[in-house]
Amino acid sequence: MNPPTTSPSPVDLDFKIGQMLMVGFRGLAVDANAPIVQDIRARHLGGVVLFDYDVPTAKFERNIASPQQLKALITALQSFATTPLLVTMDQEGGQVSRLRETYGFPATMSHQALGTLNDLAVTRAQSGKMAQTLKEVGVNLNLAPVVDLNVNPSSPAIGKYERSFSADPEIVTEQALAFIEAHHAAGVLCTLKHFPGHGSATQDTHKGFVDVTTTWSRTELEPYRALITAKQADAIMTAHVFNAKLDPEYPATLSQPTITKLLREELEYDGVVITDDMQMGAIRELYGFETAIQKTIEAGVDIIAIANNLVYEEDVAARTIALIKQLVTTGVISEARIDQSYQRIQQLKGKLAKPAGA
Repeated sequence: MNPPTTSPSPVDLDFKIGQMLMVGFRGLAVDANAPIVQDIRARHLGGVVLFDYDVPTAKFERNIASPQQLKALITALQSFATTPLLVTMDQEGGQVSRLRETYGFPATMSHQALGTLNDLAVTRAQSGKMAQTLKEVGVNLNLAPVVDLNVNPSSPAIGKYERSFSADPEIVTEQALAFIEAHHAAGVLCTLKHFPGHGSATQDTHKGFVDVTTTWSRTELEPYRALITAKQADAIMTAHVFNAKLDPEYPATLSQPTITKLLREELEYDGVVITDDMQMGAIRELYGFETAIQKTIEAGVDIIAIANNLVYEEDVAARTIALIKQLVTTGVISEARIDQSYQRIQQLKGKLAKPAGA
């Protein structure tokens, strides 16, 4: 007689939805009563994003003060999670670095400096040092490298801050590959950004509507195509840019033609897609909260990033989760669509436990 078999219990819808959020918070330390810990424990929050500078208060007092403090903060956050948290930050190097020398972290080079030098050995060494720093404090997903082409060197969000390796897609691809390989060797995952390309923009999506219809070209897809083919795209972050050539109605983050048709079908990417911060002006000023969240999920995005740093809303995770659940229970979004994202997120988190080089 065969022993009875038991099928694994299905994952709760609330848990799946919670895993789809990546949220910013305030605090150099947390305990069981901290609001972010309540989100992790009660709402199954899947990820957090860390900053050193708090925009609403205009103070360099947010989550990062020293290597020892940051490691203790991340260790505490993980201790409250039933499944590993994605702990993320924008550690690109140069001007866009959350781990600054003033807090006791090593100096870094910008993407532009590395791309101009164009010495892959230097890029690997610099990126390896950065990745090791992230690993030591507990950051497991870097929101980098930037693979935007430096089409417009005075672009206010990219070129101005030296965030692009080059205007040449081959150089961008080679530099990004070296950056990613060095991170993987240290056990840190990476995020390509900002899809489908932000480098030609003449305005900043942090502040409002940005139209790249006349400046964007398909050349900007080349680094994505190459890195996806090389199976080096752990996650991809969207841009909030509007491009009528791709979608006459919505910016990329909310665009099903851009995320599902272009990225998933044409470029054959089936990994995690993360939004850029949903509180940025390009989204917040033009679309209601409910519309933005609904369209983002319908577009094919998996993780909704709410940096909680352009504006600060302590209950933003609870509100977003409640909204997504309502969209599912009313049949606007299917549970199968939520499950699709949940499976991709779990596959990404599965990589966290793998040894370097696996």
